[in-house]
Amino acid sequence: MAETITIPIWLFTALVLIALVASVSWLLLPSIRIILRRRVSRVIEDVNTRLQIELRPFQLTRRQTLIDRLVHDPEVIAAINEEAQSSGEAREVLRTKVSRYAREIVPAFNAYMYFRLGYWFARGIAQRLYRVRIAQLDDKRFAEIDPDATVVFVMNHRSNMDYVLVSCLVAERTALSYAVGEWARIWPLQTLVKSMGGFFVRRNSRNSLYRKVLERYVNMASREGVCQAVFIEGGLSKDGKLRPPKLGFLGYMLRDFVPQRDRDVVLVPVGINYDRTLEDRTLLRGLDENAERRSAWFAIKTTIVFVLKNIRLMIGSRWRRLGYASAAFGRPISMRDYLNSHPELVDAGRGLKDVEPLANALLDDLRGLIPVLPVAVVARALLQTSEYPASEDALLTHAKSIVSESESNGAVIGIPQTTQHFSLATALEMLVFRHIVDCDEDGRYTVPDESKSILAYYANSLSA
Repeated sequence: MAETITIPIWLFTALVLIALVASVSWLLLPSIRIILRRRVSRVIEDVNTRLQIELRPFQLTRRQTLIDRLVHDPEVIAAINEEAQSSGEAREVLRTKVSRYAREIVPAFNAYMYFRLGYWFARGIAQRLYRVRIAQLDDKRFAEIDPDATVVFVMNHRSNMDYVLVSCLVAERTALSYAVGEWARIWPLQTLVKSMGGFFVRRNSRNSLYRKVLERYVNMASREGVCQAVFIEGGLSKDGKLRPPKLGFLGYMLRDFVPQRDRDVVLVPVGINYDRTLEDRTLLRGLDENAERRSAWFAIKTTIVFVLKNIRLMIGSRWRRLGYASAAFGRPISMRDYLNSHPELVDAGRGLKDVEPLANALLDDLRGLIPVLPVAVVARALLQTSEYPASEDALLTHAKSIVSESESNGAVIGIPQTTQHFSLATALEMLVFRHIVDCDEDGRYTVPDESKSILAYYANSLSA
């Protein structure tokens, strides 16, 4: 019994590794989970004392529970049966697909990630890149919103920075849930987005079963009071103008909304604008049907070059921020009050008949909320100038008249009155720095033909 047993070194190493893994699993991981849960609980208690709209129980429910609830939703089950009858596919196969769709859609909201890491990151990125300003916000009206209501921020979609900007601006009031495109489904971004409450959406999907699962999730979250952000255009504006409204998400939220029965839904229009949209040239390229399609690698390479260039400018103390990033919050619209005053839009006891009139009204509100910013004003002045080269004084005088005209038309002005001349002059310098506008030795400005489209992109935000 006392004989020595010899085992290969690889087997000994494997046994040691198994023992270490078991020790970590049985001893360390439970302790780590307890510590993390305590921290998350403290964060939830802290933020709920200062948020205008508290975190909902739905957001704090285990993700697997929400997935199971979605998979067994009566309307989803009915859709599975209908698809099985029409396609002949086995119900078990369809249920497996629905489960996969649900896992893809349902977020894994983490209050610690959102308020301790996400908010810090969003604020840092936004303020590092831009001069962030709220051009309009009526605190009194916001304070009057029912704390139990489902608040939905309805926004124009100017840039992928919109997610970061608005989350940063409303973080002291509520936590937002976004619909995010498939561009974010890469590791580790996917994990971060889900932990921040984002849910992935397959754009332009014609799969009726998938659309039903998505519809039921959005409707479920709305009924449970989760605050959400919706891009009413459905995608990024490619020419700087507002696109026609997409009715999908509003329909999912409101199609069976009954004012006398359901939790109120409050829609808040939010107009967003930037002095520089990071994707401007890419968006304009998307308008050219004959343009060569670029690969994902090209996008990654271009992003890396852009970052390295800006790091070099920082090291040389020549870097400057990209101008203003501004948002204007409009008048909150209570759907309970709206439908009570528009009974013709309600299908007796079954909710909203048609969301299109509401979507068009929201788009009109957004048109007047998009902040007027310096680059957009200077771009319009450059395009309207009849003679080139033009002097700086002539351009800035014209730009100031555009600001005055916009203000008299009721537009939201995102340019500080006290620094208007400086802001407009800086915007002109930015366009020269980006080689969009040429400046000769005498300080006179010319617009190359190839730059007119990008100037129009920015100018179009004034009449979006």
